[in-house]
Amino acid sequence: MTHHLRYLANCSMLFTELPLLERPAAARAAGFDTIEFWWPWPDQPVPSDPQVDAFVAAVESSGVRLAGLNFFAGDLGGPDCGVLSIPSRVKQFRDNIDVAVGIGERLGTGAFNALYGNRVDEATPEQQDELATESLVAAAKTADTIGATVLVEAVSGPKPYPLRTAADAVAAVERARSAGADNVAFLLDIFHLANNGDDVDAAIRHHVGSVGHVQVADFPGRGEPGTGGLDIDRYLSDLQSAGYTGYVGLEYKPTTTTEDSLAWLPRDRRATAR
Repeated sequence: MTHHLRYLANCSMLFTELPLLERPAAARAAGFDTIEFWWPWPDQPVPSDPQVDAFVAAVESSGVRLAGLNFFAGDLGGPDCGVLSIPSRVKQFRDNIDVAVGIGERLGTGAFNALYGNRVDEATPEQQDELATESLVAAAKTADTIGATVLVEAVSGPKPYPLRTAADAVAAVERARSAGADNVAFLLDIFHLANNGDDVDAAIRHHVGSVGHVQVADFPGRGEPGTGGLDIDRYLSDLQSAGYTGYVGLEYKPTTTTEDSLAWLPRDRRATAR
């Protein structure tokens, strides 16, 4: 087991036994000092100030740092996942950028995950990719004002999401970088790559230089490490050996309770400050 990587709890997948605003404190009680969230208001690109303040207060009062936050992406399970490259929805993404980065500025957030848009009939793939690049550049420019990075990931599942392999996601990252956004990086999600049949070893070998964040769940099932067939320890060791020093987000569906599902990670290794 790797001993120098820094783990954080994804509080949109873990501690779901509790209401959203109680999860940061639950993560702290479980030994974590760093967390990440998906966008907390899935139907609202621009929540009200009181909603934002309540979320910020929940994180601050629990004593954890919010290291990662998703931009608004519509319904993650639905046809509109990843609004940033969908012409009829892209304004929602652009409106969300200032809100998301504003939360990040208050909470010390260093990374924002921008879910690429599903393919739609209203535009060609080329038009969507162009729109995605514009959106990523806009997000990166704003994120840069607080020294943060924008992440792009390959995702699995039945939806018409075009980034399926590490190479797909890194190509989108490179398009944004070529357009002037240096602070765009690859989110290497080991579960999604495995679920899509991508070669995780090759992804680490060829693309570690583009990786800005890592997320883990076992495959099949998307449960905690040890519930499937992936050699997650080895993948993480290889990432570390190749020079990766960032966070590893625990983005899995606990097979029992969240507390029980964390048994694979000793409590003294859950805090990043050691």
